[in-house]
Amino acid sequence: MKLTCVFEEAAEGGYIAYVEELPGANTQGETLEEARANLREAVELVLGTNRELAERSLRERRVRAIRELWVTEKA
Repeated sequence: MKLTCVFEEAAEGGYIAYVEELPGANTQGETLEEARANLREAVELVLGTNRELAERSLRERRVRAIRELWVTEKA
């Protein structure tokens, strides 16, 4: 899966970073490398939280089937 990661120079120095397709996945860093590492962690946290919320919601409903979808890059 490819995500659009945006890195903008902050007025006060450093970088602001966010993922266009994933609201809530945003962070900052003093360097581009730090912002990139922080953004990876933010994406993992947002996806993990969304998964927990979805699982909780599914337990409360009469769901017939649940399947996982693996999204990988093309070879």
